[in-house]
Amino acid sequence: MTQYPALHMVIDGERVSGGGRRTHAVVNPATGEVIGELPLADAADLDRALDTAQRGFRVWRDSTPHQRAAVLQGAARLMLERQEDLARIATMEQGKPLSESRIEVLMNVGLFNFYAGEVFRLYGRALVRPSGMRSTVIHEPVGVVAAFSPWNFPLGNPGRKLGAPIAAGCAVIMKSAEETPASALGVLQCLYDAGLPKEVAQAVFGVPDEVSRHLLGSPIVRKLSFTGSTVIGKHLAKLAAEDMKRTTMELGGHGPVLVFDDVDVDAVLNTMVPHKYRNAGQVCVSPTRFIVEEGVFARFRDGFVERAKTIRVGNGLDDGTQMGPMANARRPEAMDRLITDAKSRGGTLHTGGERPGNLGGANAGFFYAPSVLSEVPLDAEILNEEPFGPVAIINPFAGEAAMIAEANRLPYGLAAYSWTTDAKRQQRLMREIETGMLGINTTMIGGADSPFGGVKWSGHGHEDGPEGLMACMVTKAVHEG
Repeated sequence: MTQYPALHMVIDGERVSGGGRRTHAVVNPATGEVIGELPLADAADLDRALDTAQRGFRVWRDSTPHQRAAVLQGAARLMLERQEDLARIATMEQGKPLSESRIEVLMNVGLFNFYAGEVFRLYGRALVRPSGMRSTVIHEPVGVVAAFSPWNFPLGNPGRKLGAPIAAGCAVIMKSAEETPASALGVLQCLYDAGLPKEVAQAVFGVPDEVSRHLLGSPIVRKLSFTGSTVIGKHLAKLAAEDMKRTTMELGGHGPVLVFDDVDVDAVLNTMVPHKYRNAGQVCVSPTRFIVEEGVFARFRDGFVERAKTIRVGNGLDDGTQMGPMANARRPEAMDRLITDAKSRGGTLHTGGERPGNLGGANAGFFYAPSVLSEVPLDAEILNEEPFGPVAIINPFAGEAAMIAEANRLPYGLAAYSWTTDAKRQQRLMREIETGMLGINTTMIGGADSPFGGVKWSGHGHEDGPEGLMACMVTKAVHEG
């Protein structure tokens, strides 16, 4: 059985720990037990990481596409070989079922292999000019990237933060979530073991505001890549703007799901209910607001509740678990607050709304029951604040125009879903719904070759796909007479 590893930072290839540094207790969310002590960076650690990354960029920007591809492909092979160990560590520190953690490893394998191919397609172009002149457009790596990733996908998020900059020829200082450090370190170790120079990627942890202010206050960092909440994203964007650093911001969402009355209700439910409770709803593209046409509302609501009641909640390491605990103690508290507010405003709670007992022992773990609310007024907090948890809100609407208006009502626009068999309506939805990603009759809205990102308060820029790689490049026009 995989043991939880000793924790450390990585600066200039050295595993940094101890030395009287402050520490953060890493907790298994299924048991509430402390499983590790993570050293936190001080100012000297961050300065050393910056100096090392500056050297690393000078090394890696001159690497050949073949060198970068070899490192990425090698890391992908190692992640595949280490899949079970990586998955078990991720489940220990984040809580999701092992099956979901294994998929995260495969996401990274696919992404790294995709970028290993894209490094050969960083094309510029030649412009038409009179004889004797030459004008070309070229792409160059942006420089040192400060990459901040959250805890909800402890393997996949670090993979995104590392893969594109390394493919582009950048250096990276990665600060992953202090709740899930070992997963990020495991991904980074695969890159090192595949031949990545030690100066090219650093891993630091610390008090988030201290680390972000220190790194973004340095002219060495030329790009910020952040995944997290809209509130923190806005704060970091302001810090980055002080030095005109480039930014990729993948922020919060509140995913609308439009269900029209021409669908097979059971087929939609069989797809959407498991997707809703994936990772206990702690997914930025999670379906949250179910906008259901009146003709099928009652059937959809009742079928959703029936299926939600059968979700098996437990320790993610146990066989048969379909939904693990929430990642930390803050999340069940947020669920209680949001659901209590919705009920006080007239919403109906059909199932859940409580912390199930006898899971992981008495009073242990951060479990929350799969929950369903319906007919919730639009002024309820849960319909205006990203819930980020295992709760579905199902409301009836009269017709397409009202449903689209509700989908677009919020300032978020990361992911949206719709279910209809009407081909012309599908085209209208494609045009009218304000979102960065739209799934029509599917929940599959991501892929290594597909841009991932949002609009409005859900951020700007993209990860994954050619767009994710180009986000780590700058464009230069060169004119020769």
